[in-house]
Amino acid sequence: MPTPEYSINMFSSSPHRQDCAAKQEERQRKLNELPSSFFEACTETDNKVLDLSLSDLVQRHNAGSLSTASILNAYGKKVVSAQKATNCLADVMLHEALTAKVPVSPTATDHTLTPEQRLTPLSGVPVSIKDCIDIEGYDTTVGYSSKVNHPASSSAAIVRLLRDAGAIPHVKTTTPPGLLGLETSSDLFGRTSNPYNEKYVSGASTGGGGALLACRGSVIEIGTDIGGSVRMPAHFCGVYGMKSSAGRFPGWGTLPPMPGLESVAVSCSPMSRRLDDLEEFWKRVMEMQPWDYDHTCVPLPWRPINLQGTKLRFGVVWEDGMISPSPACRRALQWVCDALVKQGHEVIDFSPPKIAEGLNIGFQLCFADGGAGFFNTVRKDEKLDPVLLATKSLLGMPLWLKKFLAMITRKWSGDEAYASMLETLHVKSPAEERALVVSRDEYRAKWHKAWEVEGLDFVLTVPHALPAIPAGSAEKVTLVSAAYMMIFNILDYTAGVLPVSFVNRETDALPKDFMKSAEYNNMGLMSKGAYSVYDADAMHGLPVGVQVIGRRFEEEKVLQGMKIVEDALEGCGRKFVPREF
Repeated sequence: MPTPEYSINMFSSSPHRQDCAAKQEERQRKLNELPSSFFEACTETDNKVLDLSLSDLVQRHNAGSLSTASILNAYGKKVVSAQKATNCLADVMLHEALTAKVPVSPTATDHTLTPEQRLTPLSGVPVSIKDCIDIEGYDTTVGYSSKVNHPASSSAAIVRLLRDAGAIPHVKTTTPPGLLGLETSSDLFGRTSNPYNEKYVSGASTGGGGALLACRGSVIEIGTDIGGSVRMPAHFCGVYGMKSSAGRFPGWGTLPPMPGLESVAVSCSPMSRRLDDLEEFWKRVMEMQPWDYDHTCVPLPWRPINLQGTKLRFGVVWEDGMISPSPACRRALQWVCDALVKQGHEVIDFSPPKIAEGLNIGFQLCFADGGAGFFNTVRKDEKLDPVLLATKSLLGMPLWLKKFLAMITRKWSGDEAYASMLETLHVKSPAEERALVVSRDEYRAKWHKAWEVEGLDFVLTVPHALPAIPAGSAEKVTLVSAAYMMIFNILDYTAGVLPVSFVNRETDALPKDFMKSAEYNNMGLMSKGAYSVYDADAMHGLPVGVQVIGRRFEEEKVLQGMKIVEDALEGCGRKFVPREF
């Protein structure tokens, strides 16, 4: 199991180290206190429970033919083994879940459901909660040691809704400090690894949830996404995740990475092991009228849509103009395109407004305060990922020096995207920040027009240029590599990721002497850094996904689009079958 990079001594004078040690000991104590059966291998009965769809599990639990104890015995075993293999847990609530009485919900009103379903539409469903979402009586650490021993006084809207619906929040999952980064690693909990290969990351910042789902330790994970934090772990771990538009899913009571930031909104969104479960979960949450729980939630009921048999038009964005997709990720996208064409859909190349332009606006808005909202919570001896330290260093650098470095970058590498970010990431005045919001809205208008001109139903991209990256390599890969995902946070579009294939050491290898080729020499600095960690042989067997994008508040449509993609792949004999852990 991955562990912290240094040993923490309870008798150290550092409050940071003491809090880290105390939190890890508390987590281990809660695991040790679980029933002994949770440490045994899954039985045939357990596996039958794990194989149940969300709908079937709810139906059987409501009917009384499947007990809470049986559900938690099966999922509890997977929680324990997932923690041992990947270090994905921030807190453990299984004992409380075993002894709690499930309340009934007064809010579900769909008359097509049975009385039992109407009362508890998520009855018995284990749901893991990212450790940035408040649960009364438990810490919400967001990966910071300074937040240890400060339990939440009330639960987030989604947690209250889940409990009213009969769901079972059973664990909290790990995040990196402050929710930023490409890797889920912290002094507080240690490093969360990828279930497919412990030398690789599970993604961030919902990396704990992605690893747990891949290990079958939950049915649903509630995560958050400001730059791919739900979609990156889905891509890296071979599971499903969809970022909604801001306000569609209840998010009140979640701690964001930059408190008070509205111009690039955080989306609280679920992940799952199966696409049908993700859609069914969304539907049932909407039937619970989440706007009654969360004043920030848009009162928009579920709108059923069926696109089966409809000829659709997909626009493919092959490149973001900064980091080219690796062979493995490009192949997954090509597979999807080929499968859709075989099913009679129209697939065209789509050239949207420059992604680098939108990303630059988004980064400036996120760090308009110079990073104070993020870095002020970090203790002086708390270790951050080098990619974040580099960001902090850049933000603190004198503007004249950044402009000089930008000039040198343009002259010697021609990397305009990197040069532009060098000279624009600095503290903004209120007037400058408002001007950036205007620029963001103008950029959104350009996308809307381009989408309309092409008459698209969906856009397709890789979720990330690379499969899961090696642990400790984020500084080389850089936060810019998240552009394929973050651009849709800036646009506030709905975007989902589904698994497609696995890295193949033969078909996905870079050409021989690639690093000496003209293609490599023509790459910018950020692309060269990302490609320096790509190794199809070492990455063999890691999952790779594809991203399906719709416009604002098209959650129902995007889930259908994901289903069409999945069905098309299956129709070509390329159905994704995850490894079982």
